[in-house]
Parts: sequence; structure tokens; C-alpha cells
Amino acid sequence: MERLGRLGTGIGWRPEIADAVEGLPGIDWVEAVAENLCPGHLPDSILRLRARGTKVIPHGVSLGLGGADRPDAARLADLAATAEALGAPLVTEHIAFVRAGGPLTASPLLEAGHLLPVPRTWDALDVLCENVRIAQDSLPVPLALENIAALINWPDEDMTEGQFLAELVARTGVRLLIDVANLHTNHVNRGEDPTAALDELPVEAIAYVHVAGGIEKDGVWHDTHADPVPRPVLDILTDLRSRTDPPGVLLERDDNFPPTQELARELTKIRTALSPPAQRAERPETTPPAAPERGEARVVGGLGGQPLSREGAGAGRGDGARTRVALAQAALLSALVAGTPVPAGFDSARLRVQSRALAGKRADVVAKVAPELLELLGAAAYRDAFLAYAKSRPMSAGYRRDALDFAEHLLATGQPGDEAARRRLTVWWQDRAGPRPPRRTTRFVRAARAALVRK
Repeated sequence: MERLGRLGTGIGWRPEIADAVEGLPGIDWVEAVAENLCPGHLPDSILRLRARGTKVIPHGVSLGLGGADRPDAARLADLAATAEALGAPLVTEHIAFVRAGGPLTASPLLEAGHLLPVPRTWDALDVLCENVRIAQDSLPVPLALENIAALINWPDEDMTEGQFLAELVARTGVRLLIDVANLHTNHVNRGEDPTAALDELPVEAIAYVHVAGGIEKDGVWHDTHADPVPRPVLDILTDLRSRTDPPGVLLERDDNFPPTQELARELTKIRTALSPPAQRAERPETTPPAAPERGEARVVGGLGGQPLSREGAGAGRGDGARTRVALAQAALLSALVAGTPVPAGFDSARLRVQSRALAGKRADVVAKVAPELLELLGAAAYRDAFLAYAKSRPMSAGYRRDALDFAEHLLATGQPGDEAARRRLTVWWQDRAGPRPPRRTTRFVRAARAALVRK
């Protein structure tokens, strides 16, 4: 595999810290969330960075390459257009699924609003590899995929994370974006040894590395990307550096943004952790352990049945594997967002933690997409109302649609209680949703419309 050019030290570009990013010394490149960029109307800050030679890499979050469906052609086209507009040397995405259900399962399509782990099974690997090849054929530049953090374990997995990634690289030639913070998260939450994972990785495939902070609460590590980078994450970065010199490393920060000086200190810690290991004992050359033979690939968790024979595993490729993965992922996501029974083999207590985390993130993102809802309801009332709404209404489209559906629900149930606030919410909703009225017109909505007519 041909290595990409050197990137150096980077930071995640976010609108909230755009000025700080432009002013930080020693920034060689930035990464921006692809879905937040419009190729024809790039932010001025991004344009200024590009003009002075700073590379900008688009980082996708919505393809769901680990999902059972083949990648959406429109999403791939958008990612390709963004990469071309930025002159990016590569694009990145995640080894995750973000939606489930739909035609393959004859069930409603559900959106997670979050990156969920792919089962490390032969079925899931077959599906992922085909999806990756489709994406590679659609993109104008190389693709790198990121390992994700997870709160939950799939039952009856066939491979470790390192083995799964090594098999993926061997089959597709895709590059890797290794997030050392996610390795730490999986160590705390899933008992996985980050050193063992690094032993199994094909380090020559690494395009760059992510570093981020998080917080531990009730024995669970949450990769918030809103807290300082902890020492254990920096130690994993140092361990990785003892094995290879990664082409690039990037600090991610998505919320609770600190002053510029604090970002600079975080970057200094990262550079220190990456210092050449000249004074450390040389690591012996090792060969990563191979993935287990495919003699008894298991059906992915939650579907029941006996392990597949070698013949059954081979026959399970293609659409058969997609159907099995689709059923398993739909069962898990439905349990997380729609309150259906926990699939067999999963830890129900851990699924409740994940379910609460998904609902909380959904509320937070909708508040960012539609801050007017917070202003109209007040922060505490908004959160209580949204979490109650989310319990019985899983997300089936993006966050903007979710915000509109929530506002429609409020109007259809006579909320908020203040008539002036209802009027403002009605105007806000109508401006964004078009002429379609809420599903049930209440006397409150009729009164708001009458007040609008009188105006």
C-alpha cells in the first residue's frame, strides 16, 4: 500500500473555534465535518486556511458504511464534491452503522443519530467490504475509515477489533484513521486491551490519528470530545508512536470549547506524546495475528440459530449476509430508540445507558439545529419535553426534520402553554415546513392562526 504524504499536526475545524484555529501556531492541516460544508459556499475561514496552504480533509459521519444497505449514491456524490472543492488529499468516514430497518427488514427506517458499532462477524465484514469498495469507486481520492467508540458489545463475535480491521484492509486496501481515544473508550467500556489492538493493526495502513477527550461517569467512559485529553489516551498515542510514525495526528474538540491557549496546550501534549522513541527500548518486530479461520462464522447477535458451517458461511455472502446483518442491526437499534425488547445476548443494563445517551445527544443536536426551540420553551422545559417526545417517536430522518417534527408535536398537543410562545412557534414551523398543517389542529393552533390573520 502506498503511503499518503505527511500531514503533520492538525485540529478539528468547527465554526465555534474558527478564529482560534486560524491563529494557532504549528497547525499543518484541519479536518471538517463533511456534512456541515457546502462545496459551492465554503466558510470564509476554510477559504483563508486553504489560501495559505493548510490542507482541509472532509470527515463524513452519515454514510453508515457498516450498515446493511449499500451506500446512498447521493451521500457519496456529496462527499466526492466536497473533497474536490477542498482539494483534499483523502476523505474519511467511520466503521459504523447509523440507520437500520427499511426494505431489507420490511420495517420502518430508524436513524440512530450516532455512530453504532458493527458486529465483528464474517457476515458484517462481507457487507462492510462491499460497501467500502462501492465508496472507493465513487470517490476521487483515497478513503480512510475510523474505528469508533462503543458502550455495548455484540454477542458471539468472530474477531477482535484489530483482526477485523486487518481483514478489512487486506480485502479492500482502505486506509485507517485510528482514534486512540476510542481505543481507550473501548478499554473502559468493553474490557478491550488497547495494546493488543495495536499489536494486531496493520500500522502501514494508518492515514492519520485522532486524539480527543472524554469523561467517566458511573463506570462508563463517554467520548464527549468536550473535555481535556486524559493521560491514558496520550499513553496509547505514545504506544502507537513506538510502532510507527503516523503521517498525521489531529486534536478533536466538538463542544465546551476552551480558550485558545488551552487548545494550544493540548496540542503541545500531543506533540510531546509523539516525540521520537529514541530513548525508549526498541520494540521487537512482530507479525500481527491473523484473523481466525472462517470455519464457523456465527450469525450476528440477536438472530438465534446455530453457528454456520464453512459452507454456510460461504453461502452467506452477498444479499443473504445483508439480510442477516439488517435484521440484527434493526433489532438492536429498535431496542435503543423505540423501546422494543432487548435482542438475545446483549447486556440490557448497558443498552439502557446507550439508549439514554442517544436520547440526550438527539436533544442536544436538535437544540443546536433549532436554537429557537430553546428560546421559546426555556432550556429545562425544552429538554424535558423533547426527551418525553423521543421515547415514543424514533428519528426516521435527519436532525432538521426531527426539529420540525418535534415542533409539530408541540403544536398538535397544545404546547407551549403561553399563547404568544405558541404563535411564535407556529410562525417558525410554517416558515420551515411549508404549507402542510400539523397532523391534528387544536384550538390552540387555530387561535394562533387567527391571531396571525388579525396581524
